[in-house]
Amino acid sequence: MFKAELIDQVARFRRSEGDPARALTSCPALVLNADFTPLSYYPLSLWPWQTAIKAVFLERVDIVASYDREVHSPTLDMKVPSVIALRQYVRPSEFPAFTRFNVFLRDRFACQYCGSPHHLTFDHVVPRRLGGKTTWENVATACAPCNMKKGGRTPAQARMPLAVEPIRPTSWQLQERGRRFPPNHLHETWRDWLYWDVELDT
Repeated sequence: MFKAELIDQVARFRRSEGDPARALTSCPALVLNADFTPLSYYPLSLWPWQTAIKAVFLERVDIVASYDREVHSPTLDMKVPSVIALRQYVRPSEFPAFTRFNVFLRDRFACQYCGSPHHLTFDHVVPRRLGGKTTWENVATACAPCNMKKGGRTPAQARMPLAVEPIRPTSWQLQERGRRFPPNHLHETWRDWLYWDVELDT
């Protein structure tokens, strides 16, 4: 439903100038929950313009902001929604999916052994050969060099202490992490609804 690749399609459109000539494929709608918080930060909750307009006509969402780009039918001219809010609140799941990306997000996109943000992979803290499981509590983000250096040993055996012991995060904790790693290509109408840690204009 939420297409992360749409983020990349809007990368070159940081401001609303040029909206009337904008390609429709570059007009995703930011989807907010009924409490006006994004449904998701990672991936950012975006719907294609067709899905957003259909939801408007089915009265499932309210339009919060629009692009200057319009679509036309024989009986209607309508600006393409850039921000929409669900009319019914969707309760987020308590715990996020256990995925490689979410492990990286939990660990702030940094190796838990040396702090490097480069060549990231994941490491079994207790190696599988020693009975370690592939779980939130036994997987940590590691750069490739540290992963190779540690090998099939525990952190204690390798004398490579972890920066933070791995835990199973809540969805709220991951959303808070996501706010610290914003995409750098947001449409300006989205900024009021994405609570990134940036200075406000005075």
